[in-house]
Parts: sequence; C-alpha cells; structure tokens
Amino acid sequence: MPLTTDDNLDGSPIVANTLMNRERRLSSYNRELGLNILDVLHAVPNRPARWLDLCCGTAIALNEAAARLGDDVEIVGVDLVDFFACPPNPPRLQLVTASVTTWRPGTTFDLITCVHGLHYVGDKLGLLSRIADWLTDDGLFAANFDVHSIRQENGIPAGRRLTTALRGQGVTYDGRTHRIRLNGRRTVTLPYRYLGADDQAGPNYTGQPAVNSHYTWHPTRPGSHPRIPGTAAS
Repeated sequence: MPLTTDDNLDGSPIVANTLMNRERRLSSYNRELGLNILDVLHAVPNRPARWLDLCCGTAIALNEAAARLGDDVEIVGVDLVDFFACPPNPPRLQLVTASVTTWRPGTTFDLITCVHGLHYVGDKLGLLSRIADWLTDDGLFAANFDVHSIRQENGIPAGRRLTTALRGQGVTYDGRTHRIRLNGRRTVTLPYRYLGADDQAGPNYTGQPAVNSHYTWHPTRPGSHPRIPGTAAS
C-alpha cells in the first residue's frame, strides 16, 4: 500500500482532527489517562513542577491547571493547529504551534502527557523514544496508545512482539484501557525501523479515523539502558 511521509502527514485532514482533543478539560485528562494531573504535579518537591502536554488541542486543561497551581507549575503545550482558547501570553503556560514529530524541548519534564494525540502521529515509536529522554529522573509519561496501529511491512499488526519489546524498555501498555506509561528518564531503543504512515486506515478503537504506522523489525538493535540519576539535567 502507498505510505505517507511525516512531512505530508502534517497536512492530512485526518491528523488535524477537530473532534478528538480540542475542548478537553482537566477532569477529562484525569479520566482518559487514569491519573490525577494536579496530584502528580503537587508531588514534585522543592521547585515548580514542569508539565509537557503534546497534541494539547485548545489547551483549556492546561490553562485550568496553570490557574489552580499558580507559581508551583510551568506548563508547555504543543499542538499542530494554532487554535488555542487561552488568553494571550498566559502566565506559567507556553503554547507552541508545531508538529510533535519535529519539535524538541529545551528542558526535561516531571510529567508528559498525550491524550489521544498519538493516534495521529506517523512515527509513533520514534516519538516514544524521544519522549523517554525528555523526562526527569522521576518523571512520568502517560498517554493513550493503540497497539493495533503499529503495523508490519505487510500491514499486519505488530502484536505481542511489540508489547514485549515495549516492556523490555520499561514501557507498560494496558490493552484494556489503551494506555501507555513510562516512569523515569532513560534511553529507549526499539527494534523497529519506520517506513511511513497510512492516514486512510479508518477508525480505531475511539471510533475516529486514525493513522497506522508501518515498520520493519530489526531484532539485532541494542536494548535500552536506564540513565543513572544525577547524570542529566533535571
């Protein structure tokens, strides 16, 4: 099947989904990710907590958290579409219009989230590997993830081989809730090479059209090595 490059994928109407994550409030984030955002941020000691939200939509939830936590938090929201609903230059909140496949942060974060945004990313596994390096040593990454969207070169889902590879890197996946998590900054190296994306894959488990990501399997690639706390900026 013809596959789309990530550069072309950013212009796809499937990726610029206006329904999936545009108006979510903080309570919806808690429900979708199975955690309490404010509790996670409150638990960071001795300095303002740093939260990065990828594919943040209108950033309503981020603005809500900034208003409730005040100087105790620094928040960055990234979205492909410049459709933010916050006041101009909100304090303690930086909003970035960019593709998550090319954007890079300048610091590490105590919490990184992505509510249903990974469904629209081409190289999902590449992004997961980068996110692991954006966490603080005690940081948490939590997101919605559809393991069936990761396909082999022949279009067949990667299946149990993928979830085993993820677990070997310290990444947990719950197939019942479609949630993925990673605790603590580390180097993640998955044995896959990205081939391209299919933005005509149709609806996934959410009922919304999504993007399948195609890879070849490279089992000889080395595994991950957790970073030693204190060796990287936090």
